[in-house]
Amino acid sequence: MPVARALDEAALNQLAAEDSDAKLEAINGIVAAGDPAAIPLLRAMLNENLQRSGTRLVIVADDKVTDALTGTTVDASTAKLEPITINNRLRGALEGAIAALKLGSPDRQERLSAAKAVADEASEEMLPLIKRALEKESDKEVKALLGQARAMIEIKSGDAAVRRAAVKLLGESATPQAKQILESMLLKNSDGSFAEPDAGVRQEIQNAISAIETRFILPQLAGALFSGLSLGSVLLLAALGLAITFGLMGIINMAHGEMLMLGAYATYVVQLLFRQYLPDALDWYVVVAVPAAFLVTALVGIALERTVIRFLYGRPLETLLTTWGISLMLIQFVRMVFGAQNVEVGNPSWMSGGWDLGGDVVLPYNRIVIVFFAALVVLGMWLLLSRTRLGLYVRAVTQNRTMADCMGIQTPRVDWLTFGLGCGIAGLGGVALSQIGNVGPDLGQSYIVDSFMVVVLGGVGQLAGTVIAAVGLGEINKFLEPYAGAVLGKIFVLIFIILFIQKRPQGMFALKGRTAEN
Repeated sequence: MPVARALDEAALNQLAAEDSDAKLEAINGIVAAGDPAAIPLLRAMLNENLQRSGTRLVIVADDKVTDALTGTTVDASTAKLEPITINNRLRGALEGAIAALKLGSPDRQERLSAAKAVADEASEEMLPLIKRALEKESDKEVKALLGQARAMIEIKSGDAAVRRAAVKLLGESATPQAKQILESMLLKNSDGSFAEPDAGVRQEIQNAISAIETRFILPQLAGALFSGLSLGSVLLLAALGLAITFGLMGIINMAHGEMLMLGAYATYVVQLLFRQYLPDALDWYVVVAVPAAFLVTALVGIALERTVIRFLYGRPLETLLTTWGISLMLIQFVRMVFGAQNVEVGNPSWMSGGWDLGGDVVLPYNRIVIVFFAALVVLGMWLLLSRTRLGLYVRAVTQNRTMADCMGIQTPRVDWLTFGLGCGIAGLGGVALSQIGNVGPDLGQSYIVDSFMVVVLGGVGQLAGTVIAAVGLGEINKFLEPYAGAVLGKIFVLIFIILFIQKRPQGMFALKGRTAEN
């Protein structure tokens, strides 16, 4: 069977011409003919499997040589093959041509992929195919993309009425690319004239841009709110354990960021074990990494409290310097074990991709999962502190350590359990961070300052204050970034916190009991 019934020998040989323009003309001719049987030929040319053998073209694939015109097998031993070279311009044309010929596919997903490709690389030669596909298409999403592709072609028409209709169609598009095209038509040339000469079309362009901007307001606002909530969730996971240990024992733990880092590396190790021993269950390594990271960091925290920190209570400067030294030791230990370079921690398939809100706004699934994960951690902490005996002891020691000791509560035991709990929660934060960024020895250094800001703003030892401060700072940061930039935005946030603490040193929520009075 011939590979491309629509091609004659002259058109086929033009694909092997030395001139790139001649090759491009031949590709455009294939698109205009609209025969899907030419797809294997174009794909072979794109993959550089289309070659010349004497006076004819052949397709070389899987150790088999096939005549490109007739589809018959050619003896590979007698074929003298010469490659047909293509450049990036021709590769783009070939990809667009293949997509255009797939518009008639019975498979909806294939048509959708083809329509997206055509919308990005629409050319005048594709217009007849696009029009035919539009007449037959019933799927709403595919039809919208085809309409956009048609408009992008017709907007270059010499007829002002055709351009006006194309502008109106682009105004109904749901992609930011349409807005960019319309805005480019309102620019002026070097001689001062408009890129779009017709005043009526320019007015239609302004109306279309206004319609697009109005339609994008809600998705963009939702995207900004979600970005702030996502950042707030990460800050919350980083600061939650610090809020508990700082509130209970008054320990300024500069090694808290390294607990995040250890949790992220524990996730990396679990991923390696799954890849080696349970490759079929790799998508669920995160589920195992959560308790593993908690256990590892909690044990490290308990060991630090029992061996070092227990001797430094009531000595804040020595505690700060000691925990800072511990953080450097932990960083160096990780560098010795895993190396100084970042390690790869991949997302499971169910956390890959995102939810498209339109207007070029996508909510990544991994960040959506982290938001819910942070909410579950907060719920778990609230239940622990308010519904368990350990929580009762923690609250008692926080309010009045001396009285709790007199009532028979073993305050040293509460101390190491609580410090271990705080470090374990930081380990959970490390699991979350491993899913959204690089994992390296310096990971914790990026979050320690932000964690302290959250704790101080929310109120030392206050769960509700920590939640509100983390989410609030996340939202403020994300809304300031577009206007002030990331660095200047952080500076503004820091100034706000300093002014706030001047007016309310105890934070948003003050502790009750002896701790607040001292």
